[in-house]
Amino acid sequence: MATTATDLRPLARASYDAFVAGDRAALERLLADDLTFSSGPDPLLDRQGFFERCWPGHAHLASFSLQRLVQAGDEVVVTYEATRSDGTRFRNTEVLTFRDGLIVRQEVYFGWDLPEG
Repeated sequence: MATTATDLRPLARASYDAFVAGDRAALERLLADDLTFSSGPDPLLDRQGFFERCWPGHAHLASFSLQRLVQAGDEVVVTYEATRSDGTRFRNTEVLTFRDGLIVRQEVYFGWDLPEG
């Protein structure tokens, strides 16, 4: 793991802002061409696979509330609470790995649904 003095947390935050806003161009500027995206149902998607499988999900999200952004070297661990368009909420944790200011790997660890309110 490379160590960097650069604060990558604003870039991580910008990626979630772009996703929930449906701003694909902004998100594309934050993702490396050789992005690898993994979650339980979708291990090792490439960049194109991410946009085919995951991007449509932005239409069902109303907001992200970032609970934790912790940087360790070139990785940022993000825990968020998300609100879907229908008002239901859930919590996940992700690990974003950066190279040259771009997200090169995104790992999603699913959490749980949150109570309404």
